[in-house]
Amino acid sequence: MGDPSQQVHDFNPGIAPSGLFWTIPIEPGAIKVDPRTGEARLRVQALKIEDYHDILNSIGLVPGPPPLPSRVSFDVRWAGHGAPVDLHDPVFGFAGHYVTGPATISFTARNDNSNVVYTADATGQTNPGPPAVGIEQNGVFFH
Repeated sequence: MGDPSQQVHDFNPGIAPSGLFWTIPIEPGAIKVDPRTGEARLRVQALKIEDYHDILNSIGLVPGPPPLPSRVSFDVRWAGHGAPVDLHDPVFGFAGHYVTGPATISFTARNDNSNVVYTADATGQTNPGPPAVGIEQNGVFFH
């Protein structure tokens, strides 16, 4: 984790009363996946979200300013058509078939009461591991 004193925005959907954090439903049409080729796209526009200022305020560890109503848009693309990867772990009940390939993301965020728009820098993106799209089985579905 970076230095929270240097953070000025933390756009996230918050923590549900159940304890589920940073997860919200999206429109069914927002994601398209082809596990055979490894191609996929997740595209969301103007998603209502809150800006908690920093991670510590977001998770309730320190009192901070109230969250600001905000919106984020993002477009994540997995190009696929790379090497296939098969995993099988009977000890942990997990199996998967994936297709690797490069991935990119465009992202914008803004507070509802501001004209300032924060944008991801496409030149600063790297693929640290090979990105992959696929199908997996785990738990009771493994057997």
